[in-house]
Amino acid sequence: MASYEDTLAAAGVRVPEVYLPAPGADWESWAVVACDQYSSEREYWEGVKARIGGKPSTLNLIFPECYLEDADKDQRILNIQASMRGYLDRGVLASAGEGFILVERRTPFESEPRKGLMISVDLEKYEYGKGSASLIRPTEGTIVERLPPRMKIRRGAPLELPHIMLLIDDPERTVIEPLYAARANLKPVYDFELMTGSGHVRGWQVRGEAEISRVAGALTRLADPAAYKRKYGKDGVLLFAVGDGNHSLATAKAVWEEIKRAEAGKPGLDRHPARWALVELVNIYDEGLPFHPIHRVLFQADRADFLESLARYGDCSIEETSRAAAFASVDEGAAEHRFAILDSGATRLVRFPRPKANLAAGTIQEFLDGYLKSRPGTGIDYIHGRESLEALAAKPGNLGIYLPPIDKTGFFGTVIRDGVMPRKTFSMGEAPEKRFYIEARRILP
Repeated sequence: MASYEDTLAAAGVRVPEVYLPAPGADWESWAVVACDQYSSEREYWEGVKARIGGKPSTLNLIFPECYLEDADKDQRILNIQASMRGYLDRGVLASAGEGFILVERRTPFESEPRKGLMISVDLEKYEYGKGSASLIRPTEGTIVERLPPRMKIRRGAPLELPHIMLLIDDPERTVIEPLYAARANLKPVYDFELMTGSGHVRGWQVRGEAEISRVAGALTRLADPAAYKRKYGKDGVLLFAVGDGNHSLATAKAVWEEIKRAEAGKPGLDRHPARWALVELVNIYDEGLPFHPIHRVLFQADRADFLESLARYGDCSIEETSRAAAFASVDEGAAEHRFAILDSGATRLVRFPRPKANLAAGTIQEFLDGYLKSRPGTGIDYIHGRESLEALAAKPGNLGIYLPPIDKTGFFGTVIRDGVMPRKTFSMGEAPEKRFYIEARRILP
């Protein structure tokens, strides 16, 4: 009979050794939100820095993306890696032993908690290239040009801290939910309020052989090729779909490939800790998991030129309307693609009655790619949350593009049938709902 380690390995999973802050830590200062949030709102991150002061914090172990274009980025990377080593050497971070971590995340936005399970996944079972048919698969296009700065951080870093969230298609709720129902029997490892009104998080360690074996068995059933083909009519099982942190997981894969080339033939390479990546697993059917669109904002944009170019681009209508009416129309389910254009003075509703792309995000992104290529002075950012979009769109020279959400119940079917979605199509929650950095794992021997 196969051990649970073998069963998990076949599903691309390993039980991680998780590192957590030592007893007595100020957990609220320790945990900060994913580095790709508030990427055009430097004031948010400056506020976090001021709030933390000199306390140990994951802020010192990550690179908020609002600083990526700064001149001191190389020094910042060196500081991050030095902080990791310092936290390990001084015992700020300590091993909690091997085990999954069951996570409960509550936010002010959802009535039900989001439930997750911290696991390690095998990067040998993940490919991010176009047409990937691997067990672990991206759901949005990977922009390889965004990987080098992330790779520079990971190379030589002794630790990884994940904001990666992988999704499973588990309508019967067989993997995570039974653990949550029995959480009273598990060892609590953290329980605290998150900063900036982002909600509450609790974690329990899952170490028992019975519990881990049950997870292994449930994943094996989800990955059964015959059942998968009956459901989707296709071979090549997609067990884990990347929901958040697509470029972080791609970075881990790219660095692992570098290590394999550099250490080819060395004993123990197949057990190198960088072969795996720590992630949070979430059931797409979880009642606490919202799906929101990712909006766009253009900087230094000529409104008249943009609207004229959009009108010439395709068979669309553009009408000025109230913001409330535009938002209500965009939120409606419709065969046509609708989105709203926001600026400091007006709101316009755009309709494409006969779109060529599968999703509204694809329709507008295809236009934007061509438009921005010929206008180097205009920049773009991808924004989580209507409030942030409206604030940025209100600034002179900016244009906001408000997009509709996608249906999460058809998410796996869309990816399996059509392949990856246009980049920055969806977000699992608003910015304050995103994953906060808490757990760490060693990635150097």
